[in-house]
Amino acid sequence: MEPAKLQNQIRRLRFEHGEMTQQKLAELARVTRQTIVALEASRYNPSLLLAFRIAKVFGVPVDEVFQYDGK
Repeated sequence: MEPAKLQNQIRRLRFEHGEMTQQKLAELARVTRQTIVALEASRYNPSLLLAFRIAKVFGVPVDEVFQYDGK
């Protein structure tokens, strides 16, 4: 059985918010740029707290940023 995957819309949301840089998002979410890189590449799943902080930066609900593919 293949593991469930968490999809995200971070790259799209950054683009829609004035082409926000990964560095700027990292600063606003209080993480490193490398964390944002890993999230966008789906190599890292955020903590619940980080997921909420990222959603707050974009002013959207968490489920607009992250989608769970629990097949």
